Amino acid sequence: MMEVLFCTWFIRNNDPREAVDRIVKGFRTRVDVGAIGSESEESHYFINVADIHLSAKAGYYAARYKRFGNLCYVIGALQAFMSHNNQDLRIKVNGGEWEACPQVTALCIGNAKYFGGGMKITPNADPSNGEFEVVILQDFKWYDFILKLHKLYNGTHLSVANVVSRRAHSIEIEDVSGSGKIFVQSDGEYLGFLPRKFCILPSAIQMIR
Repeated sequence: MMEVLFCTWFIRNNDPREAVDRIVKGFRTRVDVGAIGSESEESHYFINVADIHLSAKAGYYAARYKRFGNLCYVIGALQAFMSHNNQDLRIKVNGGEWEACPQVTALCIGNAKYFGGGMKITPNADPSNGEFEVVILQDFKWYDFILKLHKLYNGTHLSVANVVSRRAHSIEIEDVSGSGKIFVQSDGEYLGFLPRKFCILPSAIQMIR
C-alpha cells in the first residue's frame, strides 16, 4: 500500500505506454528519505509518512482489517478512538528549544503526502525539497474525526481549527507524562513508542520517474 501511495507523487497519467517509455528512457530523480532514531533501537527509515499517537494506533489496529480495503484505516481509527486520550507532548524542531504541544491527537511527519488508505495528511510535503511537513492535530474529539474525515482525505484540513502545519528537517518528540505508551509508526509499520527523533536525509536515493 505505501509503495502505491508514494507512486502518486510520480504518476502523471494512467497510460501504461508512457510509463514503459519513461522506464526505457531512464528518467531519474533523487528523493529524500526520513530517518527515525531512538536511544535503545536501531534507526528506521521511511519514504512516505511517519506518525504518532492516534493515527499510529489506528494503523496498528487497521492491520487487522485489511480485508476491507481502504476502509480498514477508518475502522482502525474508530477502534483506536475507543481507548484514546489526547496527550501533552513536547517537540524540538531543527535543534531549537523544546516547545509544548498540548492535547495532541495525532502528529504526522510527511516526506510525501499520503498515508492511511489514501489520506492526504501532509498535503504540502515534497520528497525532493529536503524538508518534512509536520502536521499536528490537537484536542480532536471522536466526532471531529467523523465530521472532518473528508478534509483529511482530500488535503484541505490545514484550514481547520486545532490543526497546525510547519516545516522541519529534524524534529524530536517526547511524551510529557513519560508513560511510554504513545504509539509510533512509519509507512504503516508499527515501531513502538516515544521518544523518537526524526531527521531528513536529502536526495538519499535515486528513482526512475
